[in-house]
Amino acid sequence: MWYLLGFAGMVLSLTVWLYRHAAQRSVRGLPAAFVLSLAAYVLGLLFLQQGFGTKLGLVARDLLVVAGTGLAVMALSARVKARLPGLITLALLAILYFYTKAWPSAFHSDEPELDANAELLIQLEEGGSLEALQHLRQRYGLEIEPAFQPGSPDITQLDNYYTVNVPPRHTHRLGAIERALYRSRVVVWSEPNEIIAVTPQPAPAPTPGQRQYGINDPGLSQLWGFDAMQIAELYQMLRDGKVKPQKKALIAILDTGVDAAHEDLAGNYRSIKQIYDTDPMGHGTHCAGIAAAVSNNGKGIASFSTDNNFFQVSSVRVLGASGAGSQQSIIRGMLEAADAGADVISMSLGGRVGGLKSNAYEKAVQYAAQKGAIVVAAAGNANRNAREFAPVNTPGVIGVSAINADLERAEFSNYVSDIAWAVAAPGVGIYSTIPKNQYATYNGTSMATPYVAGVLALMKSIKPDLAARDAWQILHDSGKQTRQTSQTGRLVQPARALQLLMR
Repeated sequence: MWYLLGFAGMVLSLTVWLYRHAAQRSVRGLPAAFVLSLAAYVLGLLFLQQGFGTKLGLVARDLLVVAGTGLAVMALSARVKARLPGLITLALLAILYFYTKAWPSAFHSDEPELDANAELLIQLEEGGSLEALQHLRQRYGLEIEPAFQPGSPDITQLDNYYTVNVPPRHTHRLGAIERALYRSRVVVWSEPNEIIAVTPQPAPAPTPGQRQYGINDPGLSQLWGFDAMQIAELYQMLRDGKVKPQKKALIAILDTGVDAAHEDLAGNYRSIKQIYDTDPMGHGTHCAGIAAAVSNNGKGIASFSTDNNFFQVSSVRVLGASGAGSQQSIIRGMLEAADAGADVISMSLGGRVGGLKSNAYEKAVQYAAQKGAIVVAAAGNANRNAREFAPVNTPGVIGVSAINADLERAEFSNYVSDIAWAVAAPGVGIYSTIPKNQYATYNGTSMATPYVAGVLALMKSIKPDLAARDAWQILHDSGKQTRQTSQTGRLVQPARALQLLMR
């Protein structure tokens, strides 16, 4: 509100000020009104739930409108005998044209897409009834359905969440519908149910690794990231018997599914549901191989366990064959993975979001933590601030940026300077499994994320009660500096992490 009032006040006060100045009339009070409007505008801008880059764009756009209005008023006042109401009308028309015609491609294209079948997620107050929303359902034709079914509803409020499907004829009134929902007093929170999508990014052949690892997987020579993460030292620790698993940790890959029959995954795979055990796109299978490929089987690649006794991998499909899913589908997957006993929930997905806060994601991460799972998510591939992307910007999530073979932030990787718990992993030229016993090389923070999930699974297998905060602290303290550590976080070093874990 302050942002909009401040902007309108600047335009109108400047118009009147310049008109009266040109007419050699008193301008008393008008400069002060402009300054007060500017202050309101700045205050409102500070509280907008947008990232820094978006705010800079808004400032550039808005100041251009103000300056253009001022120049137009000066020109008209000097050349014609314009009356004030006419000038104000012209200024407002110019502003309207500017917002609707001149800049839509620059600013509106950045707005997240909503699920067409469930545009909103709402939370009802504890004990609240849908009966209180009956009048709104009838007025707007809303379809309101339960959003989540957590296995342990006593430890979360997510069972009070509902989806709201707005008919196409009313989608242009989404803001008014949200305000009406709040006025019902039974709705305590509302947020957009945004679409998130992943797209595999094929890459050239990876930089060959230089080290020898003492196992027989033929694709090891293509895993340059193993050199950067000092996996030879990790393997030596495991061979020396210095670390013993207390359990076989479970990594849940929340993605497009996983090809459970793949030759380099089947031995480490545990099924949660049979419908998740195929992958029509390949993205989830690639991530699963990075996290938990069967090591020392003479096939494909390897993961962080030489004897395959430390962890297993599984799948919860939250994205469709096109690679797209909604916030609701992802949160459902998080709950299902946590209820299935996942120790690590790995999400190589994300998207730019309209707001910087999602209560639903926060509650899902809290639920997973109470169930004993650590949540890790990709920083995103837009070369922007990861704080503008979800679910990586959710408190309690370990965010992962991507680096290249020179230990530089990958040119596509979002920077994680504003993410509380962030680390880096290799994400350029990453060779891994894809469906039908095939292998491919991809780029992305999607590829960096399962590397971190694999390290976390090792740690959870040794100390099953390890909490997310402690796990991140160990990854940070044991990590290696990159060329831009402030933007990437530290590069994970599994052997050093285990050394700190066992102190």
